[in-house]
Amino acid sequence: MEGMSKLKELKEKIISLITSPNTKGYAVNNKRKLTVFSITLLILLIVFFIGATTGSINMSIGRLFRGLFIAKDPDVATILDLRFPRVLIAILAGAAISTSGAMLQSVMKNPLTDPGIIGISSAASLMSILIVTFIPQLYFSIPIFAILGGLAAYFLIYSLAWDGGVNPVKLILVGVALNMTFVGFGEFFKAAAGGGANLSQVQSIVLGNISQKTWADVKLMTVFVIFGLIISYFLYKKCNILSLEDKTARALGVNVDRDRFLVALVAIILVSVSTSVVGVIGFLGLIVPHIAKLLVGSDHKIKLPYTMVLGALVLLLSDTIGRSLFAPYEIPAAIIMSIFGGPFFIFLLRRGGEGFGS
Repeated sequence: MEGMSKLKELKEKIISLITSPNTKGYAVNNKRKLTVFSITLLILLIVFFIGATTGSINMSIGRLFRGLFIAKDPDVATILDLRFPRVLIAILAGAAISTSGAMLQSVMKNPLTDPGIIGISSAASLMSILIVTFIPQLYFSIPIFAILGGLAAYFLIYSLAWDGGVNPVKLILVGVALNMTFVGFGEFFKAAAGGGANLSQVQSIVLGNISQKTWADVKLMTVFVIFGLIISYFLYKKCNILSLEDKTARALGVNVDRDRFLVALVAIILVSVSTSVVGVIGFLGLIVPHIAKLLVGSDHKIKLPYTMVLGALVLLLSDTIGRSLFAPYEIPAAIIMSIFGGPFFIFLLRRGGEGFGS
């Protein structure tokens, strides 16, 4: 027994050494990580209050606090009912989608993987649209159907890209093709919804618009997202190992197929539930994990929780900019993300060169 214990301890040390972020300048000392975390949390708090106090009704933070805790204020009540759910949903969805992107990048061993690019988000969106359009009585079961859609897309991508192994370039190309197919079907069923009562909900899913959300949406997301984010953190060791070559991981006694499916399942749950509420937000799961890697390193023990915080900040900031830039008109957060995400994607391609296709 003592020999087995020492062998297990040695194995964990080897895994720790192999997966430690000491390459390509991503080694980051603990003091810097703490500073980056603190600054990001502070900025998130500031943007939270900006998002809560600006819009069609503007007010000071002092008035907001008085209306919430001291004396009733009809404007504060309106903000509490309409704007707070929107802000909280942006935070939850941003954290979930970004974390999903980071996990899928380790699962697929491709730094260009994004659930919005490879079709997982659009498949979840399509399933949500189908339920809203044809079986609206199952509205509160939409997250479950969205998860099933995301899982189906994941297995379809792998089966079509598999040829004795998965080539990262082929995987991305298959994912892009499937994404466009799912988007096309989504637009088709959007048109099929006509001018009925469900059209606005379908448009919200298709366009990635966070407006008109309620506390019911917040509760729905909280149940799935908080649980998923907690589980994802405890999978950080598996994410580190899956970032290695399969041969190396198997040599360490790791069940690669089982761990890959487990990590992918949690990632798909996170992005699918978020997509069923806020729609497809492209590039968020691509941009945030890369920025996180630059700022806090590639060890998922630190990278995953920081990705959650940074993702929440990025989506909340995008939504706040979108509804404030040309108020009272709004630009969906998905469009803001596309404007910045497209050039960032090209930058990664140029910077990574052939390394992304190896």
